Amino acid sequence: MTMEKTCSFVVETSGVRLDRFVSEKCPGLSRTQAQRLIEEGNVAVNDRAAKSGLKLSAGDRVKVTIFPTPPSPLAPEVMPLKIVYEDADLLVIDKPAGLTVHPAPGHPGGTLINAILAYYPRLAEISPSAEGRPGIVHRLDKDTSGLMIVAKNRAAQLNLVEQFRARTVKKAYLALVRGKLKPECGLIEAALGRSPSDRKRMAVVREGLEARTRYQVVKYLDGFTLLEVMPETGRTHQIRVHLAAIGYPVVGDAVYGVKSKHLSRQFLHAYRLGFKLPATGESVEFQSELPEDLARALREIR
Repeated sequence: MTMEKTCSFVVETSGVRLDRFVSEKCPGLSRTQAQRLIEEGNVAVNDRAAKSGLKLSAGDRVKVTIFPTPPSPLAPEVMPLKIVYEDADLLVIDKPAGLTVHPAPGHPGGTLINAILAYYPRLAEISPSAEGRPGIVHRLDKDTSGLMIVAKNRAAQLNLVEQFRARTVKKAYLALVRGKLKPECGLIEAALGRSPSDRKRMAVVREGLEARTRYQVVKYLDGFTLLEVMPETGRTHQIRVHLAAIGYPVVGDAVYGVKSKHLSRQFLHAYRLGFKLPATGESVEFQSELPEDLARALREIR
């Protein structure tokens, strides 16, 4: 089994951007790939998380952790797709729980991207260096259901990526947490990074990347709270880690909370998504109904 690779470097010249430095020091790593590693918390400068645009100083210590990716090429796989909206630039997909977005270690196929390639083969033409992620501008965890955008061409992808980077995309999730969360609305601000004890998990860490999550109580149930959650940043596992950190873990989350007799996955659904169409700038918003497994869990809890 191939393990992750860790590389350490000492900066010799001041003024170089971190993403450029990482791509130059790691053979075969593009600048886009370097930016993704940095965004996911896999690059540390002087043992602290940093941003892609950080200007390095001589003597800085840069540590890069690279996780292996499957070597197999992408292949179209016919699978059911729930398409909420489609135009010449993009698809809005209602992703079911249990479906991985793109190939990764342990999931070489059977992903959302494989399904979209069968539906729209030209997706593979977006970028030869997309690393199994053509058209992807944001992601949902495997066991999180709900709305996702997939770009159908390079111009749309760049436009949508910029909307996410500028934090103008409106995202809202429904989450069920254990306990009675008060106050009824609030903002969770806690920096996130890789867990020092388990690199596959995220954690609140002092020197992590900025992360902000707003929430609003929808309904109190017996021993539980149904929330609308609006992440203002897009860190890996952000909602799950933030809610667990304040003592209200997402129901069914076996990684950051506890398993539930009502569910076989976490109660987290991306139910609302708003953005601007790349071609016209028109603002659009889409909603997704609660999937049956989550609706059934609510009925059982009531």
